[in-house]
Amino acid sequence: MQLPANSYCAIAAGHEFHGPYHDSEYGFPLTDDNELFGRLLLEINQAGLSWLTILKKREGFRAAYGGFSVDRVARYGDADRARLLDDARIIRNRLKVDAAISNARTILNLRESHGSFAGWLDAHHPRSKAEWVRLFKKTFRFTGGEITGEFLMSVGYLPGAHAEACPVFEEIARLGPRWMT
Repeated sequence: MQLPANSYCAIAAGHEFHGPYHDSEYGFPLTDDNELFGRLLLEINQAGLSWLTILKKREGFRAAYGGFSVDRVARYGDADRARLLDDARIIRNRLKVDAAISNARTILNLRESHGSFAGWLDAHHPRSKAEWVRLFKKTFRFTGGEITGEFLMSVGYLPGAHAEACPVFEEIARLGPRWMT
């Protein structure tokens, strides 16, 4: 079976940034709150930009946002917000910066009610993409249909990250992503 020519699987092959992300991260199940938060933060920041831009800036985001530590970002105040808005390593958009801080605080609340961000996701699985989008819009800031769908595909809660002909598809299937259960 051949990969569809316009699929991410075909486009990513051999690419300096897309290749490693496609082969070892995209669609792989995640359960760690900080990694889930980091992926959500990156998906939010991708809005209106290319994913390549985000992949190139990813380490800058990781550094600017305390290693994607939910606990740390949830404590950010005005000085941190100003620092982020002045940090050329990231996307300096006030709405996206405010969403990151607010969403970290939301994840802390989800930990209280569900034990973890992953626990909250599991408690709401399975859902259609439309149902997930409604839930995310109600729960988080700056999460529309594309952001929510890409986030959930990228962490294994919705199908579609890889074409079935992609060798990575089989690897992910062995890991049992939530969309397969």
